[in-house]
Amino acid sequence: MIRIFNNEDLTLRNSFHVHQTARQLIEFDAAEDLTEIFEQHITGEWRVVGGCNNILFTDDVEPTLIVPRNCNIEIISEDEQSTDIRVGAGVEWDDLVEWAVSRSLWGIENLSLIPGKVGAAPVQNIGAYGSEAKDCITNVEMFAAEQRKFVTLAAEHCSFGYRESVFKHALKGRVIITNVYMRLSKVPQPKLGYGDVVGEVEKLGGATLRNIREAICSIRRRKLPDTAVTGNAGSFFKNPIVEQAIADKLLNQYPDMPHYAATEGHCKLAAGWLIDQAGLKGFVDGNVGVHPKQALVLINATGKATGCEVIRFAEMVQQRVFEKFGISIECEVNIW
Repeated sequence: MIRIFNNEDLTLRNSFHVHQTARQLIEFDAAEDLTEIFEQHITGEWRVVGGCNNILFTDDVEPTLIVPRNCNIEIISEDEQSTDIRVGAGVEWDDLVEWAVSRSLWGIENLSLIPGKVGAAPVQNIGAYGSEAKDCITNVEMFAAEQRKFVTLAAEHCSFGYRESVFKHALKGRVIITNVYMRLSKVPQPKLGYGDVVGEVEKLGGATLRNIREAICSIRRRKLPDTAVTGNAGSFFKNPIVEQAIADKLLNQYPDMPHYAATEGHCKLAAGWLIDQAGLKGFVDGNVGVHPKQALVLINATGKATGCEVIRFAEMVQQRVFEKFGISIECEVNIW
């Protein structure tokens, strides 16, 4: 089924709760609906959105917004080691994680409670606590708008990187992801070497699949604001990846600075720690602030912030971090 909304208020459709309007918004339930949508309802520019958990609107939206609502999870094949699944782009990501955990399937449990839809997972290559979506994705099915046909791209051709993929670059504005194929393991493979996950799992009785999910959910709930209560887009900034020599110089000055292995000769730093050390954790200016429990998160502190106010505040945060550390932090949020 296709549903068309004109002059649609986006306030409750974006996690930052900023008030903007979309000229036209189209939801579809089945991938096959896309042929009709493009033949009969798209007359100009278009963009794809899911839950708008990683988008900051700064103006009303003129392009048509296309919203996948296909919510099927299918088992394609399985053997003694693994299970291959096909997941609709409109499935809530955390619903998929719960589906997997309840069936004793490993691979995405560390990505528990990440907001958003499955269709956005390969675009952003979502990640948390030492895991990334690319670790389990095998193929991505999409509708190529120009050719009006469905194509499938193998994971090795998706150019996955840290919060990166081909869908943010060469295929941006050209395709709509309709289904994501994943391979989940039946063999236990806990990843506990990141942050305070180990201690939380031990409190729950050990590294079972359910305990890992519950531990990560508990950590995230403690640190991150509920979007239903406080507008935010999760991690507003990317963790910067710097040359090892730069990291070593900073470690001489700040021995307790969190840092993680990255590509050869490089090191990943914690943007939240940098913001905290710049004295901004919990800081509020007007309608926008830094979350008091997780400095990586910017919040709509009063519920009245505009997208432009958030951008000005983010630029101030970037400037303060650069002044103190000489490190540039990039926005992870998509700014429209």
